[in-house]
Amino acid sequence: MPAPAHPHSATLTLANGLRVILHAAPHLQRCAAVVRVAAGSHDAPLAWPGLAHFLEHLLFLGTERFPTGEGLMTYVQRHGGQVNASTRERITEFFFELPVPNVAQGLERLADMLARPRLALDDQLREREVLQAEFVAWSRDAKAQQQVALLEGVANGHPLRDFHAGNRDSLPVETEAFQQALRAFHAQFYQSGQMTLSLAGPQPLDELQALAHRFGEIIPTGSGHPQAAPPALMDGQPQAYRHVAGQQLHHVIACNAPRETLEFLCTWLNNPAPGGLLAELQAQGMATALHASVLYHFAGQALLDIDFTLNQPGESVTPVEALLHDWLSFFAHSDWTPLREEFARLTVRQRQVQGALALARNDSEALSDHSIAALHTLLDSLQLPAAKHTWQRPPDNPFLRPSDTEPRAGLIRGQTSAHRGLRTFAQDRSRGRREASALTFISQAVPTDRQEGALYLNWRFDSPAPSGLEGALHVLSENARQAGLALTFETTGHDWRISMVGLHALMPKVLEALAQSLTQAHPTPDTTPPPLAIRALLKALPAYCAETTAERPHQPASWHTARWHGLGIGLPATCEALIKTAAAGLPGQPAGIERQPRDLNGQCVWHAVKTDASEAALLLFCPTPSLSLADEAAWRLLVHRVQGPFYQRLRVEQQIGYAVFSGIRQINGQTGLLFGVQSPHLSLDEIVQHLHRFLAQVPTLIERDTDLGNTALAQQFNVDTLPTSQAAELLWHAHLAGHPSDYLERLQQHLYACTYADLQHAAQHLKDAVGGWLWVANGAPSTDLWTVKG
Repeated sequence: MPAPAHPHSATLTLANGLRVILHAAPHLQRCAAVVRVAAGSHDAPLAWPGLAHFLEHLLFLGTERFPTGEGLMTYVQRHGGQVNASTRERITEFFFELPVPNVAQGLERLADMLARPRLALDDQLREREVLQAEFVAWSRDAKAQQQVALLEGVANGHPLRDFHAGNRDSLPVETEAFQQALRAFHAQFYQSGQMTLSLAGPQPLDELQALAHRFGEIIPTGSGHPQAAPPALMDGQPQAYRHVAGQQLHHVIACNAPRETLEFLCTWLNNPAPGGLLAELQAQGMATALHASVLYHFAGQALLDIDFTLNQPGESVTPVEALLHDWLSFFAHSDWTPLREEFARLTVRQRQVQGALALARNDSEALSDHSIAALHTLLDSLQLPAAKHTWQRPPDNPFLRPSDTEPRAGLIRGQTSAHRGLRTFAQDRSRGRREASALTFISQAVPTDRQEGALYLNWRFDSPAPSGLEGALHVLSENARQAGLALTFETTGHDWRISMVGLHALMPKVLEALAQSLTQAHPTPDTTPPPLAIRALLKALPAYCAETTAERPHQPASWHTARWHGLGIGLPATCEALIKTAAAGLPGQPAGIERQPRDLNGQCVWHAVKTDASEAALLLFCPTPSLSLADEAAWRLLVHRVQGPFYQRLRVEQQIGYAVFSGIRQINGQTGLLFGVQSPHLSLDEIVQHLHRFLAQVPTLIERDTDLGNTALAQQFNVDTLPTSQAAELLWHAHLAGHPSDYLERLQQHLYACTYADLQHAAQHLKDAVGGWLWVANGAPSTDLWTVKG
């Protein structure tokens, strides 16, 4: 397998003290910027809990130079990028990703909002209500409260035990004392000595450095301000504790170890291969899942959380912890040399294949001898008994190393070139028919000189598709992910789909392993905690958009009668040939699958989904009136215009909920406008009324501007600037909808050609539900306005 390209990195400090990290990676299609401010929720004054998070919110509300409509959030969304921020214990992070031509403008807006926020009182009063809504949601979220309970094992007086969320009571913005504290916090920490700028993109290092200098010229100059060291994590011995909640057992270890040390340990704790801890727990029926992670790390203090999902609530945790200690003892006395080599290969590969934003956010350090010594010290401090169980060292990831010999295209397994003539004409003809009907390649739609590609495989069963196969394929998907190929699984009605996106050189080998695993895979129960209500609805939505929904099966789904087809995108010819060979081993019958998205016939249909949440949550999916590219272009432009007003009205002004969003969504090839709301205080009927009022006003929101936004939106579909994963997802849904392989170019043409009349026409169609309205909610409506289905 050809080795992926290495990014070139550099670190420098500008004259004003701003630290800069640069990653030049020619394989990237976009550029990303990350600013880390060395100040977080634990650095805020004790009198004003939540002040740091509150300030993060305020910074997005515009400056004198870039008002809200021209600020970073709007600019990034206009150009099809992504933007966000997060406030953690001792770090606040701001980040965005954009096409290369737009990065300079994005950086200018980011620097201006960090350096010159308005901090207007009216903005603060409105934004405090946003934090209040988040606080209410946080206080009702079971997972968030479990996290609070988990940290109760930390010593009293440590800031991890304190309240930092921020709400109306903790943020008295009307008082002068609070205003002084807010501005003092900004002046103290939001300056060059407290910031690190990380840039990653396809540009050469000198161009990235020039962008960093322009950013640094706007940031106020200052010196580093040491963050106060926290008190001890735990009092005395032991330095570990347990927390049990339902099926979750958390074994928490407080230690003083570098982050890279703990990441090394977590890698092998989490390894699902046979002979490891998770495999043994599953074999003995003690636990179904294990996830080790670093909960907290600052100033030499760290919390390592080893989270077990028990088979049943209330089971004894003593045997589980005994196995954990036994494995840790085995690990402590193992030869780490091969594990260090494998970890180094993994670290290098991740940097080679990460997208721009992930690469810019990657602050992991190399595993040094000091890190290894720290791990020995940590394990020794646990005073582990001698291992009794027979454990196995995790095997090397088979996808991280190139094969000694790559199979040649066109040969049957076990043949060499000398056997080529032994293949009969009937074999070639039969194989050609099967491949033509089952596998389609549209490599010309995405440049094949990239190291990434995509492969989609879809099976259709006679009965509802089996669920839980991803659990049985966990080892394979984890090995592939580590090596640079992401596998995702989706069950929709009678269809089961797997997508592979990433290094195309890995696909034949992973596909071969998948073919060997599928018929032997047995579905496993889903042990993940119940998601937020709105996320549960998003998971259920595709089944209701399918032409058939999953009814009760008359017989179990069978691979023998299943039909499958696939689509390869951005793959070189040599890779296509190897994929065809590997695909011959897939279960089921290769065949084209006819599909027709669900036609609502202009009807309003309601589906109720049971969730564990008491809060009202609702999705509204509005499909385009037809599958034509003209309709799709008009609706994409419509969403481009109304997305901002929807959020502004329902989220900011009316404060109807904390999960309020809208956007274009493609489901099984069907394009539509998706609205989502979860509210802590409104009923479903009240949310529906808000949506009705907004949709009725959509035609009036479309003003006759000189610039409709066509150009900015059309440029988002330029294949040369689209990351392969995004381009592939668009092309897959275009394939499902029956569009040709030049879909992206045709969509751009339709977007450029859209007129104000087309936009008004689309707005009226949306308002009148010409394509139908599909409601999915965690309850039933109280009126008979819609056809209600359970």
